[in-house]
Amino acid sequence: MLIALGVTGGIGAYKAVEVARGLQKRGHEVVAVMTPSATRFVGAITFEAITKRRVITDQFEPGANADIEHIALASTIDLLVIAPATANLIGKLANGIADDFLSTLYLATRAPVLIAPAMNTQMFAHEAVRRNLETLEARGVRFVDPGEGYLACGWIGKGRLAEPDDIVAAAEAILRPAGPLRDRRVLVTAGPTYEDFDPVRYIGNRSSGRMGFAIAAEAARRGAEVTLVAGPTTIETPAVNEVVRVRGATEMHRAVLARADRMHVVVMAAAVADYAPAERASRKLHKDDDTMTLVLKKTPDILADLGKRRAASSEGPLLVGFAAETEDVVAHATAKRARKHADLMVANDVSRSDAGFEVEDNAVTIVGPSGVESLPLQSKARVASAILDRVEQLLVRGVRL
Repeated sequence: MLIALGVTGGIGAYKAVEVARGLQKRGHEVVAVMTPSATRFVGAITFEAITKRRVITDQFEPGANADIEHIALASTIDLLVIAPATANLIGKLANGIADDFLSTLYLATRAPVLIAPAMNTQMFAHEAVRRNLETLEARGVRFVDPGEGYLACGWIGKGRLAEPDDIVAAAEAILRPAGPLRDRRVLVTAGPTYEDFDPVRYIGNRSSGRMGFAIAAEAARRGAEVTLVAGPTTIETPAVNEVVRVRGATEMHRAVLARADRMHVVVMAAAVADYAPAERASRKLHKDDDTMTLVLKKTPDILADLGKRRAASSEGPLLVGFAAETEDVVAHATAKRARKHADLMVANDVSRSDAGFEVEDNAVTIVGPSGVESLPLQSKARVASAILDRVEQLLVRGVRL
């Protein structure tokens, strides 16, 4: 989901940084919109570094179509969150005043709006502010009430910005649909596996885990109870119910099969090594010779074992596999789907430099009961959403391989 995070000029603006991070941890894309006064509390470059997007600060910024950017953004966002929202901004929204990018965006968008007010306690209690809040509430705007305690002005009372976790939770409650994945148990694997051949070196691959993490975050956003089995990764783990850290393919196989029978859906997004050293040296192997010979053995095929188990009993979770290919992508994915008894096979061409391993975007082909469907290059968060849309369709229809 794409969320516009509006930030206005109050001391609570520093908390908006954590709001942005919290939304991202749950798999959302965030674009920050700052009023001119907000930049006096927090620099725009801070939000740019976190969101990896240009921060919008000026309604009249020069450039092609800059004057209608608020219309373009208004039509693409899934939610507008304003935190902190000052009394001034709330007054403008309630009365239809559009004199900066954020207030104009509010009038132009038809996405849901969530506001987290923050101001002096006397201001918050003032009749003008209360009426403005009531006006916005009558229009369907949702709110996260401010907290009580010491305020920046030295007063004690209600008015300080709600905690970032509470704001993120409120945003999730708005965006999380009551769909087929609600309360379902979903297991997702992510990242590479490292197969050690001595205490220092290993055989591995370039998987970052981003695709699997995006699927886990999206499943959690849809209300699923998510277990994430992750190989060695350096990226931030999404907020899910259980995280199981593993290193090698055998360890991942053991972790998945021990939990699979309790799951409704298993998504094998990890780039599991196909081969591992037959033996692991107890000490570092020194480079005494010009060449070194390693004997490799096949690792357990986790998806195939899950498929065989389900085929034998006619029961078990819906299975989604991934196929990282460099040629004949669709043919290989179709064959793997049949061979491994998977419901969906998601194939991506990892020879591309702009998709697949180690990048933020992906372009995949989904092979399923209805045929072959190619998705264009887009963020991995959006690819995750598209994959889970297909999973939900299968759950509703009861269609399997």
